[in-house]
Amino acid sequence: MVKGLPQKMFLGQDYRSPLSAKVFSSWDFCIQGQEAATIKKHEISNEFKVELEEGRHLLMVQHQTRAQRACHLLTYLRVNILIGLLVVGAISAIFWATKYSQDNKEESLFLLLQYLPPGVIALVNFLGPLLFVFLVQLENYPPNTEVNLTLIWCVVLKLASLGMFCFSLGQTVLCIGRNKTSCESYGYNACDYQCWEDSVGEELYKLSIFNFLLMVAFTFLVSLPRRLLVERFSGRFWAWLDREEFLLPKNVLDIVEGQTVTWMGLFYCPLLPLLNSIFIFLTFYIKKYTLLRNCRASPRPFRASSSIFFFQLVLILGLLLAAAPLGYVVSSIRSSWDCGLFTNYSAPWQVVPELVALRLPPPSQRILHYLGSHAFRFPLLILLSLVLTVCVSQSQASARAIRGLRKQLVWQVQEKWHLVDDLSRLLPEPGSGDSLGPESSHSRGSRPRSLCPGFPCPGSPGPRPPRPEPSLEDPAGLRGAPVPIRRCRFPSGSEL
Repeated sequence: MVKGLPQKMFLGQDYRSPLSAKVFSSWDFCIQGQEAATIKKHEISNEFKVELEEGRHLLMVQHQTRAQRACHLLTYLRVNILIGLLVVGAISAIFWATKYSQDNKEESLFLLLQYLPPGVIALVNFLGPLLFVFLVQLENYPPNTEVNLTLIWCVVLKLASLGMFCFSLGQTVLCIGRNKTSCESYGYNACDYQCWEDSVGEELYKLSIFNFLLMVAFTFLVSLPRRLLVERFSGRFWAWLDREEFLLPKNVLDIVEGQTVTWMGLFYCPLLPLLNSIFIFLTFYIKKYTLLRNCRASPRPFRASSSIFFFQLVLILGLLLAAAPLGYVVSSIRSSWDCGLFTNYSAPWQVVPELVALRLPPPSQRILHYLGSHAFRFPLLILLSLVLTVCVSQSQASARAIRGLRKQLVWQVQEKWHLVDDLSRLLPEPGSGDSLGPESSHSRGSRPRSLCPGFPCPGSPGPRPPRPEPSLEDPAGLRGAPVPIRRCRFPSGSEL
């Protein structure tokens, strides 16, 4: 994750590498197999498509009028407000589904109601990205920005749905925001949940198992029949339907969601990481079969190299989302009276000070007490602040140095071409000599050589137009009057 920070921080959002650099340096000459070469060709083609589309969109934005910019801003606000309302409605549906499922445990349809929250979460995560893709396309962004905005809204939806699921469970089981007699006496809803840790673990088990079963069912009951029907029949409808489009960001976010659920269940269900490892192993081969047999490539170009940092950031956000409620439960919530390992403690964290006092020698205890005291926290906070200040200052200085080097490169290229132009004015023209024969080796050697052999340098004025050939009707053209030399126009820094 740290590898992507210098590129994002130093180059900035407005920096775009020249297309010529990608043309001459994209190919990997270590490739030997035909399959690897084909994959590399598609990757380079994808990069060119993204670059050209972003360049076209940048030109369109530069030529927009004020009225067009105002209309685009209104469309942006309208679409994002609509997406925000959809996210709020989705997490509200998850909250009421969880609440209804927990409040109706005694009914005869409880076997179906207990899978109502996972079903609503799966439905929200399936319909939400489809709506986001359609709505974000209305804003007329370049492909890379469009994919990133869709990913951001999908991440907000997935993390918000998991957060609301945890909050609704906490409100029902731990009486967060509710006043009950059993809650005041025991610290949790002891009437309905005698072992509340097991109840929370059951919900997380059901959520993880339901997501895996839904993925398997969708692969073999939807994607596979769709592919068989498209290959068997022909027509406008089947051509429009086509195979399923394999969306790499959606599949990655599904794995991140499963990992977040696993982190949430570390305290309540210790076997959930083992179960999730088995699910990930099976998911890999199922997704591989789906990608190679049932799906088609996405028509929208996707730059995967710039999204690795984003996926890792989402994984860290999922870890924080799982650690916040888990830390609150371990440090502040009363354990179950009837079951569990911490029935004699006011909170599970109380075991740690007791074990430290019983098992560690006095010097180790004094060291731990000092590390947990304010005498150690405040100097550590000041030291971390100084280190952070130094890192930020160094990054800003590096960014200023890079901007200065860019300007210096532009100036050097302009100066070199100015010298080339002055030298070309001092040298004799090819047709001004006494002999009409081929050029001598001395004249060829005295000419300025190209600064960038093989291709034009950045900032170069371009090739000169060919000199007109002397005609037979005008023999004086052989000794024609000297043609005034035109000075080259030097490009500005924005053109480079």
